[in-house]
Amino acid sequence: METMPNRAGACFKAEHFRDIVNDAPEVSFFEVHAENYMGDGGSPHAQLTKIREDYALSIHGVGLSIGGAAPLDIQHLDRLKKLVDRYQPHLFSEHLAWSTHTPGYVNDLLALPYTPETRDIVVDHIDQLQNHLGRQMLLENPSTYVTFEDSTMDEIDFISEVAFRSGCGLLLDVNNVYVSSINQGWDAVDYIQRYPIALVQQIHLAGHTETEDAQGDRLLIDTHNGAFIEPVAELYAQVLNTKGAVPTLIEWDNDIPPWSELLADTQRAQAMIDLHARSDDAAVKSGTRHVA
Repeated sequence: METMPNRAGACFKAEHFRDIVNDAPEVSFFEVHAENYMGDGGSPHAQLTKIREDYALSIHGVGLSIGGAAPLDIQHLDRLKKLVDRYQPHLFSEHLAWSTHTPGYVNDLLALPYTPETRDIVVDHIDQLQNHLGRQMLLENPSTYVTFEDSTMDEIDFISEVAFRSGCGLLLDVNNVYVSSINQGWDAVDYIQRYPIALVQQIHLAGHTETEDAQGDRLLIDTHNGAFIEPVAELYAQVLNTKGAVPTLIEWDNDIPPWSELLADTQRAQAMIDLHARSDDAAVKSGTRHVA
């Protein structure tokens, strides 16, 4: 499998298909949610096949319940493997979250307590998933709204240990960092500085909704319904300065805009990547930054 370009890409939405085919935009890659393509045929696969012919592809799972206490759903794993084998995506990712509980499925990505017990469950589930798919997955940091009294581990320590023990890569959702930092009252800049950035193979940028909780405090909801805001862009610039460019996705899953608007947000991220590259080149030439 060839390497994903270290440039900006966009989520693929069916309503944008005709614009993409007609305009052939200079987008590095497209990403889709796995669960939307687990049927055998129809227009979703016809469209995705055409997109895959012309662009790199990333597949993002939202329903596996990696952090759930119950065993992984083998039928879901089988459908996922069939999809991954069919399209050979450059990257595959899942969330650090749970969404299943006997006897049903919760249509949400719920946080989990950070304990050695839950760490071991997540590691076992990732091992099972990677063995089933025959490839590495990327684990995405969550957006959170509550903390658990049972937690005995810091989120970054938890994610670092999971990655080390399972061999998975990481997907750093910068918007999730910002959302969680406001909701939980911690420092997003410090989070980025302490994150195991060397393991990051993809970044997500997205919009969110701001409201208030019952006490009148700020509450951010990870809604993916708008362009990424300036504080998120500032955190992204920090990641670029630390890590350099990696494939960066613009997520937009609600209040879907015209393709031109989603493309503009993708180009905004690409402009930040290009600016970082020019600054980095200038620093190397001036001798203020050394390359290995």
